[in-house]
Amino acid sequence: MKILFALSIVLLFVVTPVYGGLLSDATGLVNRLDIQTSGHRFEVKTISNFEIPNFEFNKDEKKLTLHISSGLENNLGEITIPQNLLGGNLTFYLNGQEYIPHVRINEKISFVTLNFTGIGDNTLDIVGTDYLSGLTEIPESDLPSPNITPSRPAAFDEELLNTLILAFLIIGGITGVIIFKAKRRK
Repeated sequence: MKILFALSIVLLFVVTPVYGGLLSDATGLVNRLDIQTSGHRFEVKTISNFEIPNFEFNKDEKKLTLHISSGLENNLGEITIPQNLLGGNLTFYLNGQEYIPHVRINEKISFVTLNFTGIGDNTLDIVGTDYLSGLTEIPESDLPSPNITPSRPAAFDEELLNTLILAFLIIGGITGVIIFKAKRRK
């Protein structure tokens, strides 16, 4: 019985919470960027070790701008761009400087692999030569009125995390008191 209590106390000090450690360079944060333009809806997917808190799409310039926020020096990411949204020859600009990532293209998507350095805020501009390839632009007057429902990405429930931490602290405290009383009796 004493071994179980001692093991519980040891585990409290050995197991660190997720938010207590550093984010790995290879951790993948998934972002799904919903782009609505010219009567069509497209999804640009990203998996990266940095956040994309905001993005912009300019159909006239055929440009997608990603605002990047990173807490790591080595930034890794993958972007999947539908060819009929933005295609042709893609040109990339990282913080205004031309950037050459690894790009693979097929008839449906452009798959871009990013690898760059820099902690803090960065801006990535992706400029294409084709826009709405294979699709026709739908005038706004022909579109049905939008049903706007805000969507939020699924996130870990902070209240649940706090409850779990509190439960572990209570269990650890009770275990400590029991061990202390057991040693005092001897």
